[in-house]
Amino acid sequence: MKTSLLLTTLAGFCLMASAASAQDPSAAPTFGQVSLSAGFTNDPYTVEVFAGGPVDGGALPGSCVGNIGDAPDFRLSFSGNGAMPLFIRTISGSDTTLIINGPDGQWYCDDDSFGDGDAQVRFGRPQSGVYDIWVGSFDGNPETILVITEIE
Repeated sequence: MKTSLLLTTLAGFCLMASAASAQDPSAAPTFGQVSLSAGFTNDPYTVEVFAGGPVDGGALPGSCVGNIGDAPDFRLSFSGNGAMPLFIRTISGSDTTLIINGPDGQWYCDDDSFGDGDAQVRFGRPQSGVYDIWVGSFDGNPETILVITEIE
């Protein structure tokens, strides 16, 4: 009985570890990439993506939730002085989440901060570098507008 419980527990940890390691920030983004500099004139920058995927975002560090793909949905290369905050948001008819691997290697996650089931991550003093962005979903692959802006 104890051996069976131990094996079940170990199998669960292995599944969680494999889900977290499945996220590959270096993989080619599914819906494209953009390079923006602080004060960019096409603000807000928007792109259409389909949220969701086969991987449970809850296996990642932090308070990540939602199902996401293995590769990032979108990649932002940002250069700036950190004088203005940077917002990354979702707009969708479904409940979506954001999971972002920042230039510092940290994971940033959100669910519902932008209201009405939409997500938002705010970088108060954004670092220059690559932001790999996953848009998560709890059900299916809803069409979602990913918004990158310096406008609050």
